[in-house]
Amino acid sequence: MLPITIAAPVAIIGAGPVGLAAAAHMAERQLPFVLLEAGPRVGEGVLGWGHVQIFSPWRYSLDRAAARLLEATGWQAPDPEGFPTGRALVARYLAPLAAHPAIAPHVRLGRRVVAITRDGHDKLSSAGRERAPFLLQLACADGGEELLRASAVIDASGTSGTPNPLGASGLPALGERALADRIFYGIPDALGPQRARYAGKRVLVVGSGHSAFNALLDLATLAREAPGTQVIWAVRRGGKALAQAYGGGANDALPARGALGQRLRTLVEAKLIQLVTGWRTDRLERTPQGIVAHAGERSLPPVDELVVATGLRPDLAMLSELRLGLDPTVEAPTALAPLIDPNLHSCGTVRPHGVDELSHPEPGFYIVGMKSYGRAPTFLMLTGYEQARSVVAALAGDWQAARRVELELPETGVCSGPVAAGIGLVERCCGPAATTLSAPTLITLTSR
Repeated sequence: MLPITIAAPVAIIGAGPVGLAAAAHMAERQLPFVLLEAGPRVGEGVLGWGHVQIFSPWRYSLDRAAARLLEATGWQAPDPEGFPTGRALVARYLAPLAAHPAIAPHVRLGRRVVAITRDGHDKLSSAGRERAPFLLQLACADGGEELLRASAVIDASGTSGTPNPLGASGLPALGERALADRIFYGIPDALGPQRARYAGKRVLVVGSGHSAFNALLDLATLAREAPGTQVIWAVRRGGKALAQAYGGGANDALPARGALGQRLRTLVEAKLIQLVTGWRTDRLERTPQGIVAHAGERSLPPVDELVVATGLRPDLAMLSELRLGLDPTVEAPTALAPLIDPNLHSCGTVRPHGVDELSHPEPGFYIVGMKSYGRAPTFLMLTGYEQARSVVAALAGDWQAARRVELELPETGVCSGPVAAGIGLVERCCGPAATTLSAPTLITLTSR
């Protein structure tokens, strides 16, 4: 790829941590860019779980180029060993970065990208395609529409807006849509503004990842404070595979995450949370006694509210006119998918990666950040920052920098996938890795 020579800027989609990191690298290299954010403020997706403390300390939460820009203005970096909440990440890092003089003039809020194509070319058109600028169709917060031409596109729009449904087969369970008013997808602020929704209620939490852990820990705290609050936790796993779900404990180099699973295990063993294993929801039913979840012939006790924390998936609708190279299973870029596919990896080991693994048949288009991992459940912000650095270096024509590894990850001490599950390898697998960098793990989440 040649350096950018046409007048159109690079379009960066999403003003979250990785999108803003890409903007910082663009600014450092003095390349033209525009940063598009669908929400009314930067970090809108992060603020959706703003009450939650992340298990990555500040030293793993800052992009180097972004920190250099901020420090030049007198910004003071937070305590590197402290653990930010989502709100703190936005207030102390993302918002100041977006306000930096090198970035602020290029930020456009309230601009949702609804479609991307090549100017004058639909998906079938090949002649001269690679020389045509990208054309982005935007829906504006005021109800208007805009068209934007770009020389390249970095899609850092994330996955927070497209949670997986409750249904165990990848589709909404029967009755799930009709009961949307009783379902929260993600991590509710059960000890804050949403306390009244859950206090004294019967709550079903579905999911076995760190988002579910945080929801369960907050609801367990609420149960101690508000009489009548009952918590049921339903997971698909069972037996030894459930022990794997609790994580690496003391072997985890991110101690806050290791402690998270151990705290939850203690609550389950004390019967403060009712655990149901081997559960696959296929139907919800509204009854006079409450909402009943069914899995074939099995049924759970009636509840008042549901929290669905079953993961996220990428929204690919706006990319339908582009020529993508996505793995059919993981929905990650073809070269990246084998490195992160949870069906293949027991301990999640993956080498650092950049522009080569993120490239598509559509030259100049890249997906970075959580969306680049498709449906794989593991991701670390530092990985997204390295992706952004590598892609921007390639756009500048600096291929030496683009292909240089500048990332060191903590050993996760966390196993995933079927190889370790159920065959007695959990303790050994979750010990410190000897030769490989461990897989990035989800940006979220430790409890408050």
